[in-house]
Amino acid sequence: MRLLILGTGGMARNHAEGFSELPGVEIAAGVDTRADQLAAFCGEYGIPNAFGSLDEALAWGQFDAVTNVTPDAAHYPTTMPLLAAGKHVLCEKPLATDAVQAQEMAEAAAKAGVVNMVNLSYRNVPALQEAARMVRAGRIGTVRHFEASYLQSWLTQPAWGDWRSESQWLWRLSTAHGSKGVLGDVGIHILDFATFIAAQDAREVSCRLATFDKVPGGRIGEYTLDANDSATMQILLENGTLGTVAATRFASGHLNDLRLRIYGDRGGLEVGFERQESRLRACLVPDLQSAEWHDVDCPPVVPIYRRFIDAIRGEGAADPDFARGAALQRLLDRAEESACQGGLSLAV
Repeated sequence: MRLLILGTGGMARNHAEGFSELPGVEIAAGVDTRADQLAAFCGEYGIPNAFGSLDEALAWGQFDAVTNVTPDAAHYPTTMPLLAAGKHVLCEKPLATDAVQAQEMAEAAAKAGVVNMVNLSYRNVPALQEAARMVRAGRIGTVRHFEASYLQSWLTQPAWGDWRSESQWLWRLSTAHGSKGVLGDVGIHILDFATFIAAQDAREVSCRLATFDKVPGGRIGEYTLDANDSATMQILLENGTLGTVAATRFASGHLNDLRLRIYGDRGGLEVGFERQESRLRACLVPDLQSAEWHDVDCPPVVPIYRRFIDAIRGEGAADPDFARGAALQRLLDRAEESACQGGLSLAV
């Protein structure tokens, strides 16, 4: 299996390391418009071929699959020609920057008949996968309520770097630089986290967004800091379940933590991924009367890189696929539209 890595920025390192560990997989080429960055990346990982454009790589053509690690706005224009060329594609999240393009990508992938997957990285959390299995097995009965949150604190502490001076963070605060704020950056993760475990899609969404004053004048150099910093949503699932979803960059004390509490008529689950540790707790029959909660053992999860290769080899399912990415993008678009209308509840 010959793989091409499209885009050689920070996240590409995770992809290179993940795929290089898999037997029978050769990282055959890298593509990036930044020549120095590309050369350094290919040299570090022993990648034999380097191309300054996707067109050059497609003309060469000696690869079977692609992992697309380009910036969000580049996902659509780079993935579509890959699908037309019959290449299998793993694409970073979000699939596109709007639902129209995401749906086009999903339809093109289905028409091409290739393996297509979107990297929703928290699907690799063991507690998430075990909770989803328990819900589907009826362990908590009919789902009735959930509360989900994605908490970050990089606007209140420089644990990952100083956002006031580093472009890798500043662009995330500026709509002119392609940011859709915390909703666009991590909203897709927490919405997938909640609805995947609940085993239901969203039927309606209402959303409120907030952008706070962070520096005098709201601007640092070329960056106008106008992207949303916090988001709250109410979600109505297919069966009438009501839930809340929150995401913020102002959760002091939480570097990068996801939480979900989900309740049915026969039990409840608490799912956590905090400080890079996965935890699942449950209160089930016969412990409902005493409200006793217990830790649940969670088996390891096969990483997305191996699942992608397994799917190409016909040894596993291509999940989550582009259709899932498109559905989540529709939900994000409707949430953003709701916020623009003062939190009005909109059908998804």
